[in-house]
Amino acid sequence: METTVEPGSLDQSDIDKLIAGLDAVGETPRLVGPDGASVELPVEIHGVLLRVVEELRAGNGISVVPVETVLTTAQAAELLNVSRPHLVKLLEQGALPHHMAGSHRRIKFGDLMAFRDQRVQEREDALAKMHAIADESGMDL
Repeated sequence: METTVEPGSLDQSDIDKLIAGLDAVGETPRLVGPDGASVELPVEIHGVLLRVVEELRAGNGISVVPVETVLTTAQAAELLNVSRPHLVKLLEQGALPHHMAGSHRRIKFGDLMAFRDQRVQEREDALAKMHAIADESGMDL
């Protein structure tokens, strides 16, 4: 099940109040229900909520998608911002895990995000290497 909050669907002052509450220093974050019952938030959940609210403040929509969600090649390509044929080529090369559902390829959301994160890290490493070479050569980048 996917849950989406569209950009602009919350009032900016409400978002600011949420951030102030989530940023409260020295307090244990708690979730309080309509009946007044409260529960301490694990630090991981607190971090996720803070990130969600920060993205909303920046004007971005948010979708909460379980890691085990299965995507079509079109959905996966859109999330990676590549063409579907390019994604299919990556799948055929074994660069990204997938499975077949009949004659259709399916990709787990978690696998797609791991692939994306790996590619981002590879780009950052390559850029750092280029900067190091430029520094050694006395070049300005």
